[in-house]
Amino acid sequence: MAERYVVAGAKPWNGRIFEGMIRRLPGDWTFVAAPEELTPERLDALRPRYIFFMHWSWIVPPPIVQKWECVCFHMTDVPYGRGGSPLQNLIVRGHRATRLTALRMVSELDAGPVYAKRDLCLEGNAEEIYIRASELSAKMIAEIAGAEPTPVPQEGEPVIFRRRKPSESGIPEARSLRELYDFIRMLDAEGYPHAFLQTNGFRYEFRRAAFKDGHIVADVIIRPIEGESSR
Repeated sequence: MAERYVVAGAKPWNGRIFEGMIRRLPGDWTFVAAPEELTPERLDALRPRYIFFMHWSWIVPPPIVQKWECVCFHMTDVPYGRGGSPLQNLIVRGHRATRLTALRMVSELDAGPVYAKRDLCLEGNAEEIYIRASELSAKMIAEIAGAEPTPVPQEGEPVIFRRRKPSESGIPEARSLRELYDFIRMLDAEGYPHAFLQTNGFRYEFRRAAFKDGHIVADVIIRPIEGESSR
C-alpha cells in the first residue's frame, strides 16, 4: 500500500501548487484547506506518514501534533524569527532574503527540531513571495517524504516576532521612498490588510506597487471610512 500524506494550506496558491507539484509525487496525497477538514477522526482513517502545513492560519490542536508527525514551513532562519507575521517582520527589519525552515511542530510555537532550510528571496510583493515560498515548500516536501530525515534541535538564542494587527497596516512615517515601497509590498497579498492611509473621511488602500526611476507607482482603492458620510 502506498504511503499516505496530508498537506494543509489556507491560501488559494497552496491548492494550485499542490495540484501542480505535490499530487504527482509517489504516495497517496490529500489536501485540506480549512480546520474542519483536519479532524482526528479523518486522520485516524487516513493514517498519514506526515502532515505538512504549507500556510496555515489556525492553531493545530495538541492531540493532532502529539499523535502525527506534523511539519510546518516557517519563513525565518529559526530560532531567529519565531512567531507571527514572519514576512512582514523580516521586511520591516530590512531583510532582502531569508531561509525557509521545515520544522517539526511541537507545543511551543516554531520551537521544534529542523528537517531542512533553504534560501528564500524576499523581493516582490507579499503574494509573489508567498507563492515562491509555497513552491519551495513543495520541493522540500518531496525531499522529506523521500528521505524521511531525522530533524535536529534548533541552536541559538530565540528571537521572537510578534503577530501584526490589521490596524498596523496604516502607513507610518517613512524615512525614504524605498522604505515606503517595502511597507506597501509586504502587505500586498490576497486576504491580508493592505497598506492604507485615512484622511478627510476616506480610506486609501495601496496595491501592486512598483519602485522605479525614483518614484512609486501603485494601484489605489478609495473607500469612504465606515461610519463617516462622504459629501
